[in-house]
Amino acid sequence: MVNELVQDFIKQFGDGGDIRKYFAPGRVNLIGEHTDYNGGHVFPCALTIGTYAIARKRNDRKMRFFSKNFSHLGIVERTLDHLINEKKGGWTNYPVGVAWAFTEKGYPIESGFDMLLFGNIPNGSGLSSSASVEVVTGVMLRDLFGFDQVTMQDIALFGQYSENNFNGVNCGIMDQFSIAMGKKDHAIFLDCSDLSYTYAPLVLKDAKIVIASSNKKRGLGDSKYNERRAECEEALRELQTKLDIKSLGDLTEEEFEANRTLIKSEVRQRRAKHAVYENQRTLKAVEVLTAGNLEEFGKLMNASHVSLRDDYEVTGKELDTLVEAAWEQEGVIGSRMTGAGFGGCTVSIVRNDAVDSFINNVGKKYLEKIGYAADFYVVEIGDGGRVL
Repeated sequence: MVNELVQDFIKQFGDGGDIRKYFAPGRVNLIGEHTDYNGGHVFPCALTIGTYAIARKRNDRKMRFFSKNFSHLGIVERTLDHLINEKKGGWTNYPVGVAWAFTEKGYPIESGFDMLLFGNIPNGSGLSSSASVEVVTGVMLRDLFGFDQVTMQDIALFGQYSENNFNGVNCGIMDQFSIAMGKKDHAIFLDCSDLSYTYAPLVLKDAKIVIASSNKKRGLGDSKYNERRAECEEALRELQTKLDIKSLGDLTEEEFEANRTLIKSEVRQRRAKHAVYENQRTLKAVEVLTAGNLEEFGKLMNASHVSLRDDYEVTGKELDTLVEAAWEQEGVIGSRMTGAGFGGCTVSIVRNDAVDSFINNVGKKYLEKIGYAADFYVVEIGDGGRVL
């Protein structure tokens, strides 16, 4: 496929010069949802699907972009002399945002480039297609312009910085970090408060990870995301009137229950409860997986979904339908929504001999209840962003 993309690049931008190839994966978070901005832990892994980039330096200040996913838009031209978020720039605001972030962080891009992108992550599915574009752009800029001192962790941070400050999405670090730092057959146990991390082996001998995309686009996702974040920040301030804590992730379940009445609203109590309990579930999840106890890990996944549904209220009819149908199937070890919620995807761990019936049965129930189809992806855990 990569050779085919090089041919597509030549077709769009012409032959000659030093044409280079890059890849960054998508990611799925196995457990630890809405904990990243609450100073807690997350447990994502990089996938083998993702974003491919073919690029070549130019001698002028132009950046020219072509996406095979949005081929009807043709070549979109931007300039290094005007690194601002432009509504008419559409999807190119993501790579341009990363070029802006490099410049802001002291790595100015001295000349333009041509860049062709192709992603096989379902768009709007919650598997982080935007963060994948950011990381592949970071890998490309580091390689093309010789920024050897920029680490993969820097690339993750630059991607988050551009998404927060250039594209105005108040995301945590998890997506970019797991995509930049992914490792085959491992999940990343990441402490979002200080970016300390370890790799936990995740070799599923007789089971597969199955992603179900609800195909409901997250229309209200970003506004609700920012609302949940604000509710947690307010709950933290209320707890800090008595407790010496930096984040909700600092609390155990017992400490939270002993002090929950400091939070004056019942809604904020539930939001904070999710952040605290989900963080503790993530800590337990790594322990049980390291001990090879997949069944117990599945139970923690299920409990995570219930908390996201009842306490955090970010699931919605589509995701609940997918998860509840999954729980009824033979051979399902665990299932939960993954990502910000309000649409997007679920992640399930399913025994090998049950995968086909799982896809068939859950798909049928979803179509009957929701009125349109879900898409299913059997995925593998792969490495992070890299030069090909």
